[in-house]
Amino acid sequence: MSQQTDAASGETGAPDRNWSLVREAARTAEAAARGQQPSLSDLVWRDCAWQCTLPDDDARRPLFDLYLPFCSATAARPVTLGHLGQSLDGFIATHTGESQWVTGQENVLHMHRLRALCDAVVVGPATVAADDPRLTTRLVDGPNPLRVVLDPGRRLAADHRVFTDGAAETLFVCARGLVGPNETHYGQAAILGIGGNADGIDLSELMQNLRARGCVRVFIEGGGVTVSLFLQAGLLDRLHLAIAPLLIGDGRAAIRLPAPAALDDCHRPSYRVFRMGGDILFDCDLRSRHDPPSPPDLSRVI
Repeated sequence: MSQQTDAASGETGAPDRNWSLVREAARTAEAAARGQQPSLSDLVWRDCAWQCTLPDDDARRPLFDLYLPFCSATAARPVTLGHLGQSLDGFIATHTGESQWVTGQENVLHMHRLRALCDAVVVGPATVAADDPRLTTRLVDGPNPLRVVLDPGRRLAADHRVFTDGAAETLFVCARGLVGPNETHYGQAAILGIGGNADGIDLSELMQNLRARGCVRVFIEGGGVTVSLFLQAGLLDRLHLAIAPLLIGDGRAAIRLPAPAALDDCHRPSYRVFRMGGDILFDCDLRSRHDPPSPPDLSRVI
């Protein structure tokens, strides 16, 4: 079933209260799953997930609808979510790596919200090299997640902010064979060696390690190669794809996967559509398949 919601912030009325309630839903999901129903206004735990009890036409509802599937994750039902912001023609950056910003500020705020809700945020080496991100939650209320930088071949310099600012616990992940004897840190980041080589690591082993560390909600923030690898490995439960009204022409591609021979062999997940300023966000549930396409509902406004 598809659904389109039109709006930028989803915080009409009482933004702090609404966002605080989203965060509380994430914090109390484990208790709710054990039958210790927290008292959260406008939300109820039903069928192993948080559900919003507000009327469909309530302006606050789309904010909850967007984030509650991620908030509902528990140790027994963990969630890994990937996100990319791309142009109309399917690129996340120019050939030179310039990507700030393909999407608008509303989508940037969305990424900070996802960081605040997740236990770990994961990026690949190209994202760090091009953007030097901090991967913190400075735009929203909420804790910084564990920052995980994937660099199988150890090509990144140790002077990037994520390795030096001390803002949050950080893991530098590379091929196990490239970790020296008794080596524990790369800058201020702890080193984690994973099976594989300089061309790629075992992502399943990485996810097992993160789950063992208590990371129930894992956010794969980018870039296109990294999200595509997780998608190809079948390790993503949801995919957020924000499409901006922009034509780049050519550049760094978003999702790229081995191509099936026929459309019937392609994965057509169920999805919902949200408006974020000038961008359109597709929230895809990769664990399900979509029925034959139907026109989206354009009547709802965040």
